[in-house]
Amino acid sequence: MQNINGARLTFKGHTYSLPVIKSTMGPDAIDVRDLHEHIGVIAYDPGLISTALCSSEISFIDGDKGELFYRGYPIEQLATHCDYLETCYLIKNGELPTATQYDEYVTTVKRHTMVHEQLMRLYQGFRRDAHPMAILVGVVGALSAYYQDSLDITNPEHRLLAATRLVAKMPTIVAMAYKYTVGQPFMYPRNELNYAENFLHMMFATPCGPYTPNPVLARALDRILILHADHEQNASTSTVRLSGSSGANPYACIASGIACLWGPAHGGANEACLNMLFDIQKQGGVEKIGEFIKQVKDKDSNTKLMGFGHRVYKNFDPRATLMRETCHEVLNELGLQNDPLFKLALELERIALEDDYFVSRKLYPNVDFYSGIVQKAIGIPVQLFTGIFAMARTIGWIAQWNEMIHDPEQKIGRPRQLYVGAQRRGVVPLKLRRNTMN
Repeated sequence: MQNINGARLTFKGHTYSLPVIKSTMGPDAIDVRDLHEHIGVIAYDPGLISTALCSSEISFIDGDKGELFYRGYPIEQLATHCDYLETCYLIKNGELPTATQYDEYVTTVKRHTMVHEQLMRLYQGFRRDAHPMAILVGVVGALSAYYQDSLDITNPEHRLLAATRLVAKMPTIVAMAYKYTVGQPFMYPRNELNYAENFLHMMFATPCGPYTPNPVLARALDRILILHADHEQNASTSTVRLSGSSGANPYACIASGIACLWGPAHGGANEACLNMLFDIQKQGGVEKIGEFIKQVKDKDSNTKLMGFGHRVYKNFDPRATLMRETCHEVLNELGLQNDPLFKLALELERIALEDDYFVSRKLYPNVDFYSGIVQKAIGIPVQLFTGIFAMARTIGWIAQWNEMIHDPEQKIGRPRQLYVGAQRRGVVPLKLRRNTMN
């Protein structure tokens, strides 16, 4: 990081100089670490909207331009020219692999796709109707009990082994959560398949007969994983970093990220989008979509349009452009263009791209809208959508966690608060207190 000319803060008649740190892309940062010690005040920023939690080299978003970069590479180039494990290598190591490095990495990941046999029994402790994310939080958090040979976070070899295990085992763990909830036997990984194909196999194959993954669907899933691999300091990534700052083991940190991702305002957005489509379908489908749009535009209505617009992107979500292309490829491959639910989704897309109300507010379909449609078409149940998101984001969480471990400026997270409660007061003994309740 490079310090440049400082900013000046005037407070109570005194002027203080604060260092400014230069970024390679995006806004520079005013360094306020010593604000309380030197000036006696703290910064107030609910949600950390204007506060950098850390410095990072992994991903960058330009919301105004609608751009997303992994290690400097535009997301559209990676999603077009690379597969998920190639992207994982980039996010973890900082550079795209050579052909030899790629082959070695893929071989290493495949060597760790199975889970401990005893871990499989852990699933039996959950109800069959448990939400898959509840299962994932428990199972991933429990990995530290089965893989105790990679828990020393000060050991680079342990960190590397834990990172590899998490990327390799997440598809197995997610697929097992699905199989358990539908009462089917677990399917072991097949390492002759690629990452996405293997996941589809573990999801949809049964011991009753052969299963060959559809290459179009496998590529669509692979693209979903690439597009969700990392996304700056979002809520779940910041949670992983905050958990890791205490010295917690990597499995516990990733479990904390999964728990945060579960929220409908974060990773549950595509699940909420499909549920919205189901509701419109129940109300009459395409023929009633005009009434739904009127409710969305009505300020007094509680009707929300899910899967449109994005908090970060002020322009079109760059991931949505890629996912839209994939969405139409999948629907064409499966012959689902005339399926009532998907016709409804495509009509909603058309309206949002043409209606001045949505266009003027830049409420374009986002990646959650299209990825939800794709996953539903593939056959992935809506409740598992966030689990797929967690599977994709695991490499980003691990890379962010590892970067945090290496950062010499990193300390245990301890945010300040602006206290607005009661001032100092004395305790009145219980028998002398008056009943102030009405």
